[in-house]
Amino acid sequence: MAATTDIGIDLGTSSILVYAKGKGIVLKEPSVVAYDKDADKVRAIGEEARQMIGRTPGNIMAVRPMRQGVITDFLITERMLRYFIQKAMGRRAFRKPRISICVPSGVTEVERKAVEEATYQAGAREVLIVPEPVAAAIGSGIDITKPCGNMIVDIGGGTTDIAVISLAGTVVSNSVKISSETFDQDIIRYVRKTYNVFIGEQTAEAVKIRIGSAYPRAEEKTMEIKGRNVITGLPATITVSSDEIRGALAQTTNQIADAICAVLEKTPPELASDVSDRGIILTGGGSLLDGMDELIQERTGINTVTAENPASVVALGTGQYREVMNEFESQF
Repeated sequence: MAATTDIGIDLGTSSILVYAKGKGIVLKEPSVVAYDKDADKVRAIGEEARQMIGRTPGNIMAVRPMRQGVITDFLITERMLRYFIQKAMGRRAFRKPRISICVPSGVTEVERKAVEEATYQAGAREVLIVPEPVAAAIGSGIDITKPCGNMIVDIGGGTTDIAVISLAGTVVSNSVKISSETFDQDIIRYVRKTYNVFIGEQTAEAVKIRIGSAYPRAEEKTMEIKGRNVITGLPATITVSSDEIRGALAQTTNQIADAICAVLEKTPPELASDVSDRGIILTGGGSLLDGMDELIQERTGINTVTAENPASVVALGTGQYREVMNEFESQF
């Protein structure tokens, strides 16, 4: 069982991924908890709870205990972590795990401590906090221990983390509270304002995945969506185009590009030159928005690529962080 006692957790706003040493990603589920207020009980966690969003009776709340990479409900986060750790390790695990867990680069010391404390309460024997961009870089296959600049942009479910990394540390970074969840909210707002139709989070996410884009598409796509007319209160069906959705997302996608440019402006010249040569790497589920890499490349003039399996790289890097750092420190 020794192989599974080292695990890495990507505790995201929208999903949680668990990496077990020697096994890879062993669990990926939405970070949602269905909580019964009347009975003061957790009714469901993960995928089962996600399916309840917008469909629960008044006494049951489908809650996300993480918001923008920060714990908003400590007890529910602890219960959720405990459940996922046990599920990932299996019932035969008799030893408490050593856990590496990542946090956005912009969190405060208090927020960082809250994540650490929740992880201990959930059953960890040892906790290591990993900055999200560093984890993303390791998971993308970058050797962060070399003295050269690498730029990582991690567009997660709650925050976008931008960092220039060299010699196993972050040189310049910025964390903005914009994410793939912001894209969903932009779509909800646009449909409501333009068509007087209210749609839920799951519908908005489906629109984003199927026809959403950050950069003009070669051919326009359309999609039929169902919602509720805000005036009559009756069900309504409308058709939206990819051009409309790109317009709805434009402010947010441009804010991400602006934040990247701001980090580049603060980057020391030698490292900026490295980034220019090596390119920008996009990670996180939000980087899967069609044309995101093209938009950033156009705005910065730097070759931009999306990592392979971008939604999993933070969990992979978090799980491998301890080994990478031990190896790095042994060189000195």
